[in-house]
Formats: sequence, structure tokens, C-alpha cells
Amino acid sequence: MTRKRFDDMGCSIACALNEVGDWWSLLVIKQAMLGTRRYGDFQKSLGIAKNILCDRLSRLVENGVMTRVDVGEHGTRYEYRLTEKGRDLFAVVVALRQWSERWNGNKDSMQLVARTSGEAIAQVAVQDRDGEVLTVRDVLFVDNEGQPIEQAG
Repeated sequence: MTRKRFDDMGCSIACALNEVGDWWSLLVIKQAMLGTRRYGDFQKSLGIAKNILCDRLSRLVENGVMTRVDVGEHGTRYEYRLTEKGRDLFAVVVALRQWSERWNGNKDSMQLVARTSGEAIAQVAVQDRDGEVLTVRDVLFVDNEGQPIEQAG
């Protein structure tokens, strides 16, 4: 079955899903955030089939989320590293993790703490310019002309 693409939807969420919208891609990205660089290490730590890993790494490189670097040790050896675009997914990965912990009750075997203080990180939240936390009920969705888009309650 061919994966559906969302190129023509005119939606930023759909566009993001084209690049990183399957579970293996996000798990590869999370593993890269933990410092994994080599193909074999991704395969071992995730337990992912080699053909799927090859496809996801190729797609992530093609979309500019990761880069493939020849480290030239003992012949041709490659590492896969997050680009700035890939590192910008950190908030998305943390938000998904925190959402799952809240609603699924599954706690990860690791914690995220600030490098400088060693303190647990705060919950990811949408905020207004003054730092007030907002929920979906506190915002309006507007089109590019500033006109409200109808939304359910």
C-alpha cells in the first residue's frame, strides 16, 4: 500500500506529516537526539527492520531533517546526524512524550532534566506573548486575511 501524501492540502500539519509523520521516523529522530549516529546502532536500539530503517533514514535525509556524513573510518562509514531542522523537532518529541505519560500512564525509563540545573523540565505548553498558558479554547484560528475559521467547541 502506498503512503498517502498531503502535498496539496495547504495545511502546515499535513506538510509536517509528509516529512516525519510515521512512528518509525519520530523514533529514529528521538534516538538521534539521544546521540545515536550509526545505522547499526539505530537498528539495534530500535529493533527496526533494516529495509524500514533504510527507507526512513533516506527520507529524513531527503527532507533535510538529518544529514548523512562520511566519517571515513576503515573505508566508507556513514553517520546520520540531525540538522537544525531535525533538532527543532525536540519540542514536538517532548510534547508527544509528555502527552503519552499523561493520557496513557506509561512513564519512560528515563527523565528529561536541564543540563545546567539537573531539574526536571517543565511541561511543554502553548503560551501567549506574556507567558500565559493557552488551551485550544483560548485561541482563534484565523486565515491569512485574519478572518476566523469556524471551529468546534
